[in-house]
Amino acid sequence: MGAELIAAVLQSSCDKDVLLNILGVLTDLLSLGTGRRIHYVISKGGSEALLQALISAARTEPPDPSILLPLLRLLARVGQKDRKFGIKVQKAEATDVILSLTRQNLGHHLNLTHCLWVLRVCASNVAAGTTLGINGAMELLFKVITPYSKQHIRTVRAAIEALAALLKSKSNSRQAVNRGYLGGLLRLYQDWHHNDVSNNYIYIRRGLLLCLKHITNIQLGRETFLGSRGMEILFTSVQDCLSCKNLDPIVTTVTQILRKCYPKEPLPLVTVRSSYSFPLPGNVKTERPCMGSEDDNESDSEEDMEKDLNKDDVEGKEEDYDLETDVNKLRSRPGLDRPEEELGQYEAMCPELSHDFQELDSESEEEKKSEDRSANLPSTSSHFIPSGNSVEDPNHRWRNQSGTEAGSDPQEKDFKASLQSSIKKEKCSRSLISEKREIVEAVQNANSYEEDPAKSHTFSPCPLPKEAPWYKKIFNPECEASIDPSSGVGSETTEIMTDLLEEHQGNIPFHSPHFYIARAKCTKSIPAYRDLAFPDFWGHQPPPHGTPMLDRHYGVQRDKVLDDVRRLIQPGDLIGRTVFDLDEPSHSSPGAPCCLTFFSKFESGNLRKAIQVREFEYDLIMNADVNTNQHHQWFYFEVRGMKLAVPYRFNIINCEKLNSQFNYGMQLVMYSVKEALQGRPRWLRAGHDISYYKNHYRCSAAAGGSLKGKCYYTLTFSIKFPHEDDVCYLAYHYPYTYSAMMSHLDVLEQSRNPKKVYWRQQALCQTLRGNTCPLLTITAMPESKKSDDLEQFYSRPYVFLMARVHPGESNASWVMKGTLEFLVSSDPIADLLRKCFIFKIVPMLNPDGVINGNHRCSLSGDDLNRQWLTPSSQLHPTIYHTKGLLYYLRSIGRAPLVFCDYHGHSQKKNVFLYGCSIKETLWQAGCMVDTAVITEDVGYRTLPKILDKVAPAFVMNSCSFLVEKSRESTARVVVWQEMGVLRSYTMESTYCGCSHGLYKGLQLGTQELEEMGSKFCLALLILHLKSFPCSKKVMAQAALLLDLEEEITITDRAQRRYSNSSLETEDEPPCAEEIDYNTDSCSDGEGDFSELDQEIQECLSWVEGEAEDEGETTGQTCGSKALRGLYISNQPASSNTALPLSSAPLGAYSGFESSPA
Repeated sequence: MGAELIAAVLQSSCDKDVLLNILGVLTDLLSLGTGRRIHYVISKGGSEALLQALISAARTEPPDPSILLPLLRLLARVGQKDRKFGIKVQKAEATDVILSLTRQNLGHHLNLTHCLWVLRVCASNVAAGTTLGINGAMELLFKVITPYSKQHIRTVRAAIEALAALLKSKSNSRQAVNRGYLGGLLRLYQDWHHNDVSNNYIYIRRGLLLCLKHITNIQLGRETFLGSRGMEILFTSVQDCLSCKNLDPIVTTVTQILRKCYPKEPLPLVTVRSSYSFPLPGNVKTERPCMGSEDDNESDSEEDMEKDLNKDDVEGKEEDYDLETDVNKLRSRPGLDRPEEELGQYEAMCPELSHDFQELDSESEEEKKSEDRSANLPSTSSHFIPSGNSVEDPNHRWRNQSGTEAGSDPQEKDFKASLQSSIKKEKCSRSLISEKREIVEAVQNANSYEEDPAKSHTFSPCPLPKEAPWYKKIFNPECEASIDPSSGVGSETTEIMTDLLEEHQGNIPFHSPHFYIARAKCTKSIPAYRDLAFPDFWGHQPPPHGTPMLDRHYGVQRDKVLDDVRRLIQPGDLIGRTVFDLDEPSHSSPGAPCCLTFFSKFESGNLRKAIQVREFEYDLIMNADVNTNQHHQWFYFEVRGMKLAVPYRFNIINCEKLNSQFNYGMQLVMYSVKEALQGRPRWLRAGHDISYYKNHYRCSAAAGGSLKGKCYYTLTFSIKFPHEDDVCYLAYHYPYTYSAMMSHLDVLEQSRNPKKVYWRQQALCQTLRGNTCPLLTITAMPESKKSDDLEQFYSRPYVFLMARVHPGESNASWVMKGTLEFLVSSDPIADLLRKCFIFKIVPMLNPDGVINGNHRCSLSGDDLNRQWLTPSSQLHPTIYHTKGLLYYLRSIGRAPLVFCDYHGHSQKKNVFLYGCSIKETLWQAGCMVDTAVITEDVGYRTLPKILDKVAPAFVMNSCSFLVEKSRESTARVVVWQEMGVLRSYTMESTYCGCSHGLYKGLQLGTQELEEMGSKFCLALLILHLKSFPCSKKVMAQAALLLDLEEEITITDRAQRRYSNSSLETEDEPPCAEEIDYNTDSCSDGEGDFSELDQEIQECLSWVEGEAEDEGETTGQTCGSKALRGLYISNQPASSNTALPLSSAPLGAYSGFESSPA
């Protein structure tokens, strides 16, 4: 009630004493406490009342300073908090009043400063700023802004900041350019920069830079800036500021301007379309648009300048707008997208429902008792590690195969033959081994990795020197004898392979090089790969310790941007030599002196072009997904010929995402061949000085077609290689190829206990390229052929798991690897879990994409996780038949209890689930929910809550159960709606690391990802025990096992309890340095007006006669306090003496003569 009364009196009273009292009360009230008081006054009409009082005060002749000054101060403080202040100013027709008062007080610096504060606040609204510009506000300000002077600094600063606010309007920026003000602003900045040797006037220099930043938001401004040598001027001046951290506001603003104004160039490619193309069945275009991902928030067009002012608010509104609010669409709607008679074909994919288990008759009672006794013993290991004997005879799986459907895969004969050939050839040419060992003894003392060898599990050392002729053969990309099935394997290469296999000790769990070679021969790729990547052939062993997230050095991003600008300003040291080109191999210059050698034509490889920029710096370009011109993120390539301890810089210049975890501690991965042959075969996190930022490359119409104008981003990193002349592999994330998956399944089938583990591997379908998409069925064998045991077997509920629908999300395959290994292990918890569920698993939904190095799409150019509503049997066979199998299970009343699709997430930390909830979606969208009409089982939250307790990498607070319109065609939503599966999830695993729990601050490695897969299985068992009826026997076994499990995980739970107690509002804290990712953004960090608040408060103290230092302030470089006491003349309020400017006003300054651009 009091606020409304004050507002009413302000608007109506003409009594000076009353007005002064009210203004004094408001000043005291709003000077204390938080901004909540100001917002309350605004809500009660305070802004309108103050504007009306200002208009009334301005009409008096002459205006009374004792009323005018407090009014202007209050307007400045209230207006900065009022989002509609500019509209209110226009509605009250106060713009002319403010301009008139500014003109009248040009000779009175104190009154003028107050007017300029209000002018700045008004101009922060683009519409009001445009009106002010039309009415001559900029010309007025240019009469106040002067070259370097120590007099009236506060007034000059207020004028510059008001000008910067005016220039946020495009029309004002165009007007400024056309009148020649841009070149004058550059000269003004040079003058202040040159003379401000003590850095006392940082905010004036930064204010001039903000003016330039806003002017260059328009194309005309950027062109004029370049024509005025703005790039050279700012680049040269900023070199003096890099060593002083107090000058960071200047450095940051200069960096933003330089990056924005860097002349736009097309990528150095003839076309951005993929180097690979594949003819699609039927009359289908080979270039197809692809939708975004679960974690994508990317845009293909330039961001609008004005909209970015409130970017956070806009993104929040867009997120809520995307939520599905139609209750009918959110409800389950069972239906079919195909004729019902087609479902009969999927009966063959459920052999477990009709299996008669005749093989159980062959077991003796003694064997069964022995089996039961061994099952009750505690397991010493969760995984069976195959010994040399276990894989010595790979043909065993073909002679004693009860699990795999022989003949269902047309490639099986080729695999069998090639596997037999591989083992046969391994036994010959043993006499060559000693000779070749003598060749390599010269480098036995080669340098090792940066980790302590004593802590590592090592193999027998076998260094690999590049001088050895067999080294050149096996790792030369031009080697003709390779794995091409049609040409066969050359005898010399076979001997080399034999020697390498002889040195391989076979103690990498679940990996067999023999199986991998044989499977790789049967893999069909578009470029017909002729080479194996050494890491995939040799195998990977997790390091013995975790890797912390990389500390981001302050200023690394701006240093990289400035280094890029140096190419334009100082091009003298540039080489510009193409050293690798997938499109035009003849244009490459491999093996040139002082030059690295690149290669990527192997399974899952992705590197299109490499250009040597300087001696130790390379620009790299990734290949687009097959049959598309986009989706550049995944990379995997080989590099050779490096020098020791030299930092090589690599710039991947055609990334597409707006931001990346590379800015928040994530590193890429590296594999060293020499390290592997010395006993440390592992992918390790690598790279320093890592940064991700928007660059100057754009997609041209000629190269990109419909993607004209698309922006690109640079991922830059530096690496010191551990050995000289090594062969190293660099990748976005831990690679996991299709051949690795298939050979892994072969090893798993052999390692399982067939008396306890029911295993069926079938072909779900053939991909477009003709590769098999495997379907697995895993459960426990029935204890006997008794009807009760068989009935328990047939009635087990289903769990449906799948992974790798997006090829670049290799972390999903490592999680799936952990799930599979746990399910077939001898762990008693795994044995109990198999007795509770039948698992249907599709471990790789997009084999073609994985094989050919895609990041997101299949060979059809489609994102397969956007095809679940109406998949095509021709273009999307893996999705079509997976959905058909789910339809079949639903039709026989066996819809899965749990459905989970394993994914990877590039912009968030931790592991978490996306689920589906009607009520949570409606609540988040702000809809009223009638709980009497809308009922929902909250059981969808049980599994993630369990995972939060048992899985160290999992964070419940990162989970979401919202249903978005843009996700309606994903597997998670379609299975939830059409199959009626309550617990339908997408499990997202970070590429980076964890912000909570046991792994807080660590990057996730393959060991942690595999652990996540096994913990998911444990959570399924607990879910079954908590939510569904179980037999007494199962409950007794579970009670014993889970008590043991409780002891194991109790420490982890204690560590997680506190960190997960509060809701995490953001995925991560902002980067240490604020770099504007959107080149045309107007955001400049001014939005909170905190500096203006300090200015007003200090000025108020000065006016009231409080302590005010006179003369020049020294030793202060930032903040309003640095500008206190900078007025040389301390004139009384009644004086009308003109400003004693020591130099000519801006209107007379030669740099601002009115002229067209």
